[in-house]
Amino acid sequence: MSLDAGLLARVRGRLAADGAPPTPARVAEALREEGGALRGDQELLGVLRALQSEIVGAGPLEALLADPRVTDVLVNAPDEVWVDRGEGLERTSVRFADDLAVRRLAQRLAAPTGRRLDDAQPWVDARLPDGVRLHAVLPPVASGGTCLSLRVPRRQVFTLEDLVASRTVPPDGARLLGDLVSSRAAFLVSGGTGTGKTTLLSALLSLADPGDRLLLVEDAAELAPAHPHVVRLEARPANLEGAGAVTLRDLVRQALRMRPDRVVVGEVRGAEVVDLLAALNTGHEGGCGTVHANSASDVPARLEALAAVAGLGREALHSQLASGLRVAVHLVRSRAGGARRLAEVCLLARGGDGLVVATPAWSWDGSAPAGSPGPAAEALARLLDPA
Repeated sequence: MSLDAGLLARVRGRLAADGAPPTPARVAEALREEGGALRGDQELLGVLRALQSEIVGAGPLEALLADPRVTDVLVNAPDEVWVDRGEGLERTSVRFADDLAVRRLAQRLAAPTGRRLDDAQPWVDARLPDGVRLHAVLPPVASGGTCLSLRVPRRQVFTLEDLVASRTVPPDGARLLGDLVSSRAAFLVSGGTGTGKTTLLSALLSLADPGDRLLLVEDAAELAPAHPHVVRLEARPANLEGAGAVTLRDLVRQALRMRPDRVVVGEVRGAEVVDLLAALNTGHEGGCGTVHANSASDVPARLEALAAVAGLGREALHSQLASGLRVAVHLVRSRAGGARRLAEVCLLARGGDGLVVATPAWSWDGSAPAGSPGPAAEALARLLDPA
C-alpha cells in the first residue's frame, strides 16, 4: 500500500521521540495522532502492516528474507533488487520509493548492531540479531546509490547425506570426507564466494566424535554443526570510539586455552592463520576451517599472502604448513544454474623446492558418478588409514 512520505516521517519521528517499543498498538496510536485519516479498520490494518514493515521490519525485503530458499538479497538501486535461491541470481519485482528509502533501511538495520552508517562512515559490515549478515555502502562511495547486501544464514543444518542427495557431494566423495574427519587430519575447505564452504564444513563437523569438544572461532556465527559439544567464540569490531575490538587472532589464542579437541576457524582471512598453524603444529589435531581460493592449488599461495600480513616469512609459513595442514577440499559453483559441488580433494605436502604444493588426490567434474584418482591418491589413502 502506498504511504504518504510526510506521514510516515512524522510517525517515525514520534515513535523515536517517545522511545517506546514500536508495538502494533503504539504504531496505530502514533498514526492517528499524526492525522492519518483512514477509512475503516481494513485500511487501518493495511497501513499499519506497511508502517510496521517500514519501521521495525526489513521493509520491502521482508518477504524475500522469509523465503526459506533465499541465501542472498542484493539491492543495487531502488528499482533493482536481486535474490539468490540457490540457482544463481535473479531479479525481483521488489521496489523502493527512492534511494533515501534504501539508505534509511540500511541505517535502521545497522543500528541494533552498534555500528555507525553515515556520511562519515559510509559502509558497514555486521551480523543482525537474527543471524543475517549485513553489508551496506552509501553514496558517494557507491556512485549509483545505496547498495545493500544481506546474506541469509541456512535455517537448516545439512548433513553429509543431505549434500549427497542434493548432488553437492558425490557418494564416493562423501566416504572420502568421512574418513578425513575420522582420521583427525587437519584440513581446509576452499572455494569462491557462495560455493557452500560453510555448509560443507558444518556437515563434516557433525561427523566428529561426539566426545570431541569443538571450539568454533568465527567473525560472524555461521557454522551450525549437529554436535553435542560446541563452544562458540565470535569476533567483535571496535566501538564508535575505536576501542573494544576482539579479533579472530585473539579468539584463536583463547580457544587454545579452553581444552579444545578441535579448533575450527570459520573463515581464515587474516593474521589468525599464523595462530591456527601454530596450534596445528603443537598437538591440536583435527583442526579445520574455510578459506577463499580460486582452486585447491592456490591454497598455499593464499595462506602465504595472509601470513605475510602478520609478518610470517615465506619459509616459516611453508614449514608450519607442511607439518600442520594436510588436506584441501575444494568446492566450485557452476556458471549455468549456480549448482554447488565438490570439485577436488588435494594433499598438501612439500614439493621439490621445499615449498608446500596442493597435489590432486581425487577430482570430480560433475558429469561422472565417481571421481578420478590423481597423483596423490595413494598418499592420501595412507594418511586417512595409517594402519
